[in-house]
Amino acid sequence: MADGALAAEGLEQREEQSLEDMRIARNGDRTLEQAVEKMSPFERKNLLLSYAREDEKKSAATLLDAGRGNPNWIAARARESFFLFGRFAMDEARRSMRVPGVDIAGMPKAAGAAVRFQQFLDAHLDDAAAPFLRDCLSYAESQGFDLDEFVQEWTEGITGCEYPVPERILKYTQEIVRRYLLAELCGGKEPSDAVHGATADAAGHTFDLFATEGGTAAMCYLFYCLKSNFLIHEGDTMALMTPIFTPYIEIPELNDYDLEVVNVNASTMRSDGTHGWQYPQEELEKLADPNVRLLCLVNPSNPPSYAMSEESRAVLVKIVREKNPNLMIVTDDVYGTFVPGYRSLFADLPYNTASIYSFSKYFGATGWRLAVAAVAKKNIFDDSIAALSDDEKKTLNSRYSSLGDDIPSIRFIDRMVADSRLVALNGTAGLSTPQQVQMSMFALQELMDRGHLYKTKMLELVRDRFDCLWESLDLKQDPDPLRADYYSIIDLDQWSRKLYGDDFADWLEKNYHSLDFVFRLAKDTGIVVMDGGGFDAPSWSIRVSLANLQIDDYQRIGEYVRQLLAEYADVWKNAE
Repeated sequence: MADGALAAEGLEQREEQSLEDMRIARNGDRTLEQAVEKMSPFERKNLLLSYAREDEKKSAATLLDAGRGNPNWIAARARESFFLFGRFAMDEARRSMRVPGVDIAGMPKAAGAAVRFQQFLDAHLDDAAAPFLRDCLSYAESQGFDLDEFVQEWTEGITGCEYPVPERILKYTQEIVRRYLLAELCGGKEPSDAVHGATADAAGHTFDLFATEGGTAAMCYLFYCLKSNFLIHEGDTMALMTPIFTPYIEIPELNDYDLEVVNVNASTMRSDGTHGWQYPQEELEKLADPNVRLLCLVNPSNPPSYAMSEESRAVLVKIVREKNPNLMIVTDDVYGTFVPGYRSLFADLPYNTASIYSFSKYFGATGWRLAVAAVAKKNIFDDSIAALSDDEKKTLNSRYSSLGDDIPSIRFIDRMVADSRLVALNGTAGLSTPQQVQMSMFALQELMDRGHLYKTKMLELVRDRFDCLWESLDLKQDPDPLRADYYSIIDLDQWSRKLYGDDFADWLEKNYHSLDFVFRLAKDTGIVVMDGGGFDAPSWSIRVSLANLQIDDYQRIGEYVRQLLAEYADVWKNAE
């Protein structure tokens, strides 16, 4: 039987009971919804999964989890290359030392490593990963890397036989990932602030990287270091560009920080009455208040999945330069690679901005925990620390005393590294070296893909899923070059007004809790989505991840969502 027929049959089987449940819920106990409302959206998702699994046991429904953004693809070539290089690294280790009768090897040596690696690849021409690794070596040579040193970083790194040195990020990992970020976030040019200029090292690089255990670790380290260095205090005001990934909403509320929050809302509407998900000037003007010390944004946004427009970026830049020059900015750029020609705020305001970039989504690597925090060499964080009071500096001198004698010269990004290990364990800080090797291979995959074949296919994949979802809702969306298509928000209030009128939408909001829809969807159909309200999106909205299901599944989701809204409308009509 076709998927569409199965969906229709399942809906018919549930419709009678579902309508009765809705009549009960309309006047029933709201204790559950009120308790669930206090949960994190991701905790709600786990509860929804339990409801969906129960339904799956009792019926022919198939659980469809569109709640989490874990992609169902992986970048295969860089992984194959990682494993093939591991075989070479073990040859190098055994070449260094071999204990007879026991499989104990030594530490890989640098001298002649590049030539031996080329010989290894010549002997493995039948392996699909060999050409990629040969290209990696050619790329390293074209960039002026010391090839023996580069190969040794990878052999030591993949065997995990040394602590990460430097702790912040390995030398060539930083060189490679920096070039990748320049291409993907900064239009291929080193960031330079028009007001503050840019400090560069001997190689012309204007920013440094800290490799972290995923983007979430980078968030934790950034917030903790900001507080530890008196850059934010309890009661300070920060701004969030909403809707936004929920931890950015939850962290400021913790008693560790206890910050006042101002929302900058992506509230623009298109001429057809649909959301534009951009920031009008009156919202951006909230950032002109010098009491706003910190701004956090996800760009492209999560969950609307839209990049900030060039016009909005220009307004924001003007506000910072002219009205709030001491604003500190954290931009989460994880979805930037899904928008052609994307430009991060880090490229426009490098002095004020720290960027977080994760490899998890684009490369299908959430389990690898790979991310970097990027901070310009000349930045507001260091300058603000230098301007602290004598008492605050004295406290920091004591806090970081184990790192050396010249505490004032320790940069913010290096304080982040130390704070990631409570300072005392700074010597054992750093992302594991095998992770850094895989990170650099992912970055090289894109740097060497001159035809952008992977990017083209990746964008097609998520765009086709987006189109399928909205076509099944009978609400086809026009193309938008700023749309990342990784998630999609369905505004149920807006949709219900369009289909059934304002009276129905007002009745729905009055008689049902907004969480009722997502719980009923899970219980009745086995479909798990997240409520938009947890992201500071419209309360009667749902977030659908377009990353983790097959394209036909999104057609089923659209059909079930449309049918469920129709069932609410039937209850409304009967109530009249």
